[in-house]
Amino acid sequence: MATSDVHGRDLRYFVTVAEELHFTRAAERLYVSQPALSKQIRALERQLGVELLRRDRQGVALTAAGEALLAPARRVLAAWEEAAAAVERARAVQRSTLTVGMSTSPGRGGLLPAIRSRFTAAHPETALRVRQVSWEDPTAGLADGSVDVAFVWLPLPDAERYGWTVLAEEPRLVALPDTHPLAARTDLTFTDLLDEPFLALPRSAGALRDHFLALDARTGRPPRIGAEIAGTEETYEALVAGLGICLVAEGNAPLITLGGVITRPVRGLPPSRYALAWRREDGELPLVRGYAQACRAMTTP
Repeated sequence: MATSDVHGRDLRYFVTVAEELHFTRAAERLYVSQPALSKQIRALERQLGVELLRRDRQGVALTAAGEALLAPARRVLAAWEEAAAAVERARAVQRSTLTVGMSTSPGRGGLLPAIRSRFTAAHPETALRVRQVSWEDPTAGLADGSVDVAFVWLPLPDAERYGWTVLAEEPRLVALPDTHPLAARTDLTFTDLLDEPFLALPRSAGALRDHFLALDARTGRPPRIGAEIAGTEETYEALVAGLGICLVAEGNAPLITLGGVITRPVRGLPPSRYALAWRREDGELPLVRGYAQACRAMTTP
């Protein structure tokens, strides 16, 4: 077998199809066309000289060879991601760059420009780079090492790995179509929402998904999931389409209250906490500490 020429892309494509067992869904995750994905998988199978996936009218299934490849392929991809993250961290140190992760812009009265101004005044030789990260990663790039600090919502998964400083506590509002029966009411409790279908963050968001589904306020009643959403535009479109309602922190409400969507206060829910976070082992690095200090200075009364 000529395995030496197998590329990381080929393994990533295979692993994604193996996880989804559906070529169309896998192609959507990978942002490639389904025919291109099928072609690449067939090329990998020819290169390895073995069938990895069995396709028939019932769907897609792993062959014995595919099962044997899956775990090692995941280890190779994880090792490469770890290596790439290490290189990225080394490059950031070499170039005196601080990479800031976020899933949505902090907004909130010009907070981000104010923090940037204060930080660059204290660290004029440092370049700031902002990296936008999907809602599928609630750590906004901290977990895989691709960013140095990140604006996140608490709670974080594996919270013991991170330090943070809370920038804002904001009420959770409910966002819903303006045609929804509850839209006419201005005094809502979470009990009023229990039977409604909810939009949910991806399962990879873990504890943060649970927070915005308000699992702690449901007294054991499981939520009805109308759809999963991984970005602001998806959330807005799902709301307008009537797929469900969702909880949103007050500061993020302007991002989705466009035509046809409104928000209402909900009594009985604790607030959401918005924070700047970093990996604990990086907490004493001068640039990380300096950025955290700039954040505290701009948010402390």
